[in-house]
Amino acid sequence: MTAPTAVIPAQAAPRLADYTVIDVRTAGEYAAGHIPGAHNIPLDHVRTALPTLKAAAARGDLLIVCASGSRSATACQELAAAGVPAATLTGGTTAWAEQGHALHHPDGATAVWAMERQVRLAAGSLVVLGLAAGTRYRPARWLSAAIGAGLVFSAASNTCGMAAVLAKLPHNRPHPADLDATLTALQQKEQ
Repeated sequence: MTAPTAVIPAQAAPRLADYTVIDVRTAGEYAAGHIPGAHNIPLDHVRTALPTLKAAAARGDLLIVCASGSRSATACQELAAAGVPAATLTGGTTAWAEQGHALHHPDGATAVWAMERQVRLAAGSLVVLGLAAGTRYRPARWLSAAIGAGLVFSAASNTCGMAAVLAKLPHNRPHPADLDATLTALQQKEQ
């Protein structure tokens, strides 16, 4: 499969009003700060939102964003497989903010750690736990080895099983009403 079209923040910023921006981070990450006007459809809900995204793409360009560009590239590939053209924001919201562009912070939203930070905490904790438990029960050290092997596989394949599991935690999940409201807002843009 070909790589999705990539847009850097300097290219996207002046055209922001021309894009329908879809943020594929978790609901918690989105609430912690997102590109103004972005709609939150977490990566694991892209298939559910496919008809609405197809209609949005028919009206104009889709720009898919995440924290670093990895999840948005995955979403773009999934959309391309369904015949929906979309571009990914290179470097994601991290690069967007680093280059001085504003992020919208909703009132009353609670900040949640970025998924990469959640993965580092979980992986590090499990490695330490495996090593500590291994001092009493030798086979427990295999936990540390398994986490290390998973991290190597994650880097080599540019996927992350641990992130997929952590995305299922309540603080990372959108409420069904939030996803429904996002899809309704995208549908109303066409009228």
